[in-house]
Amino acid sequence: QHYYITNNLSPRKMSKAKHLLRLIRRTNDCCPMHSQTYGLSNSHVRKEYALEMACSSIRYGPGVTEEVGMDFENMGAKKVAVITDKNLAVLPPVIKAVEALERAGVQFELFDNVRVEPTDSSFKECIEFARRLNPDAFLAVGGGSVIDTAKAANLYNAYPEADFLDFVNAPVGRGLPVTRTLSPLIAVPTTAGTGSETTGVSVFDYEPLKAKTGIANRAIRPTLGIVDPENILTMPERVTAYSGFDVLCHAIESYTALPYTDRPGPAPTNPKFRPAYQGSNPLSDVWSRHACFITAKYFKRAVKDPEDYEARQNMHLASAMAGVGFGNAGVHLCHGLSYSISGLNRNYRADNYPSEKLIPHGLSVCITAPAVFAATADSSPDRHAEIAELLGGKPVRKEDAGKALPDVLREYLHDLDVPDGLGALGYSDDDIPGLVAGALPQKRVLCISPIDATAEPIAEIYANSMKNY
Repeated sequence: QHYYITNNLSPRKMSKAKHLLRLIRRTNDCCPMHSQTYGLSNSHVRKEYALEMACSSIRYGPGVTEEVGMDFENMGAKKVAVITDKNLAVLPPVIKAVEALERAGVQFELFDNVRVEPTDSSFKECIEFARRLNPDAFLAVGGGSVIDTAKAANLYNAYPEADFLDFVNAPVGRGLPVTRTLSPLIAVPTTAGTGSETTGVSVFDYEPLKAKTGIANRAIRPTLGIVDPENILTMPERVTAYSGFDVLCHAIESYTALPYTDRPGPAPTNPKFRPAYQGSNPLSDVWSRHACFITAKYFKRAVKDPEDYEARQNMHLASAMAGVGFGNAGVHLCHGLSYSISGLNRNYRADNYPSEKLIPHGLSVCITAPAVFAATADSSPDRHAEIAELLGGKPVRKEDAGKALPDVLREYLHDLDVPDGLGALGYSDDDIPGLVAGALPQKRVLCISPIDATAEPIAEIYANSMKNY
């Protein structure tokens, strides 16, 4: 759109008109999650001026899974919905959690049909289970898929009359605010990757659009995250690699996101409208940067040696730390572009995952990372150089950040046997329009991209990611 101002206006009126047009441009295309203007006064428009840190309580330590029964007993819970998947249902993390409930005399019912990389259909199945059971508390034992599914079940159990799209992020859904108090949810992560035990975000594949979307609201974050390093000792090699790359991208994206004071649109008129993904900020920076530091030290060790308990233990901590960082700052292009990569998959199957065709979330995120951070480097060269130096262990000048960070990321991808770009996942240049079309609705994350996140630059990133080595 183009706006024209007549030269016949007085200087005072011209100034007011230009101010109004700047406001229109700033708010016209911004994300609904980041542009609530309910009750906005026409006489006063204020940019974002505040940030908010919110995360789950975290308990860390070997064996703390065995305390969950006492936790629910202390809450006075009478009926707990235990959410997991079929593989985990017979493995030690779930067995220990269930035994803890039994010792505490807490009644529970098990749902073990969570889908790896959940869909709207698999979410709805668990929601129906929860509505039928109507528990007064939830326990999620598993990776991000399990925890995200439990968040959705808890939310919609509190709103039995709600349509599924009511709370799904706009523009796919209606993005309604959550105003009711949800039941307690304890999350026990069994992978070192998503950080879902700390965040108010739940992600799924929306099958009608063949793209990922989600629910983002602080109200759905777990009450307590149980970070027990004993639960990741049996994590398969590929799961360790791809979940570790998810940690790394969470940390880098949140550290390089658009600053919270530059977020599009006016400040919210009520704190309850402040988005979960606020943009980079001083509080999130501490967690995100330290997560990068830990990942640089332990990631490769954790993948290459399953017996390296120290490395796996520290990656579990890094996942939670990155979760606190990105859960309040947000992620941007790696994640925003990943959703159509996984959603449009034709035949790719990953080792150590279910036999059905699947591009694991961490793989879909990291495959574009070199091209993404080459594109974003000029937005904050000092931050990109700092991360390149942390990961590579060598001094990096900020003027070299646009080459140094992508290069060190390619080294990590190559050393940890990640397929060579989108081409290795079955994509070609002919697929770029479809990939772009699936990425553009991801306004929740694209709105805090530090660079223009419209069709042309997104297409260029996909093109530059067809081959990484």
